[in-house]
Amino acid sequence: MQQEPQFLSFKGLKQYSPDSGWADVDALLRSTPGAIRPKTKPQPEQATLANLPPPMPADALPPRDVPTLTDTPDIDQRRPTVGFDPLIQELFEQLQSPPGDELTQTWRTISAEVNLLTQRMAMRRELQERLARLDHEMADLRQDILAHLRQVQHAADQHVSAARLRAEVSALAKSKLATKLNGGL
Repeated sequence: MQQEPQFLSFKGLKQYSPDSGWADVDALLRSTPGAIRPKTKPQPEQATLANLPPPMPADALPPRDVPTLTDTPDIDQRRPTVGFDPLIQELFEQLQSPPGDELTQTWRTISAEVNLLTQRMAMRRELQERLARLDHEMADLRQDILAHLRQVQHAADQHVSAARLRAEVSALAKSKLATKLNGGL
C-alpha cells in the first residue's frame, strides 16, 4: 500500500473509503507522513499556501489496511469459503489454476487463425471495392465508346448523304449537259 499514493497523486483525484466517504487524495498525501509526494514545479510560497485545503480531521482519512484491486492474497492466507457448493469451490480452484500448455497453444493457434481470417476478409473487401470501381470504369468506357461510334456513324451518314447529293447533282448535270449537247446538234 505504500506505493499506491505515487500513482494516485494527481490534483483533484478523490478516493472513497467506507468509513469516511470521499477524500481528496492530494490532501491525503500532504497529511500522510512518509508518503511519496508527486514531482511538481516549485511555486511561490504564497500561491502554495493559498491553494492548500484546510487540514482534514484524522477520522476522515481512509484506513491503511484496505486491500486494493492490485493486492492479491497469498495462497496460504486464503480462507476456505464456507457455505459454497463443492462444485462451485472446484470451479473457483480451476479458475485460479493456470491453463495447461495444450490449451494455451490451442488458443494461440485459434487467435492466429482469427487474425489471418480478419486480414483475408479485409483484403477481400478491398478487392471487391476495387472490382466494383473497375466495373464502373468499364461501364463508363463502354458508354464513351458507344457515344464515339454514334458520332462516327452520324459523320459517315452525312458523308453518304453528301456523296448521294453529289451523285444526284452530277447525274442531273450530266443529263442536262447531254440534252444541251444533243439538242444543239
